[in-house]
Amino acid sequence: MKRRVLITAGAGGIGRAMGEAFDAAGFDVWVSDVDEAALAACPDSWATSLTDVSDEAAVEALFAEVAGKWSGLDVLCINAGIAGPTASVENVALADWRACLGVTLDGAFLTAKHAIPLLKQGRAGSIVVTSSTAGQYGYPNRSPYSAAKWGVIGLMKTLAMELGAYGIRANAICPGAVEGPRMEGVLQREAAAKGMTRDQVYDGYASGTAMGRFVEARDIADMAVFLGSEGARLVSGQVIAVDGFTVNPDPKV
Repeated sequence: MKRRVLITAGAGGIGRAMGEAFDAAGFDVWVSDVDEAALAACPDSWATSLTDVSDEAAVEALFAEVAGKWSGLDVLCINAGIAGPTASVENVALADWRACLGVTLDGAFLTAKHAIPLLKQGRAGSIVVTSSTAGQYGYPNRSPYSAAKWGVIGLMKTLAMELGAYGIRANAICPGAVEGPRMEGVLQREAAAKGMTRDQVYDGYASGTAMGRFVEARDIADMAVFLGSEGARLVSGQVIAVDGFTVNPDPKV
């Protein structure tokens, strides 16, 4: 029987790369997303669901559908999140704060809550949470995002403690700056907020790593597949950075 993975925000970016990597590793793949057009562009062999992870009724319906078709789950990738505003703390609107935490942190909680019964059925499994280096160091002008990404690490560690007796592991991946459209938006907003050019901000992110470069979505996806594999059978409760080693989280370039 093929192993089964569900990936939230799986129709684009890191999530899409995860789907492709798990597919290549022989998994049945199910992705949820809020982007209907991106879901339609996913491979025909994947199961897809249009789901807002901040809506508990929608998340509950998603896993009821999964239970009906798969009757279990082996790997859960909690990947959904939004970048949030770029502004100093005193200039962040409460609505923007809540929107970021609603998807990134509330969504992670709701996804885990409703997936756990399926994971428990096999008395084995893996939960992979996408955090960020912003969830390890913090980051100026990104308070909602940093707070949410710190929060999902706390959630992950609690899941690892609660579910270990069922053979279920939980770990967090902390990507550094990832090449792609989402990061491009961050670069543009941060450049505007700091009075810098986009290229100056890009170089600042890259220079803050020992390897002097951005990572790619496939780097995160490959780590997710490893964490979902038998090779990581005793890896749990860990925070694993895939970032080229951040040596300065706030370089002044």
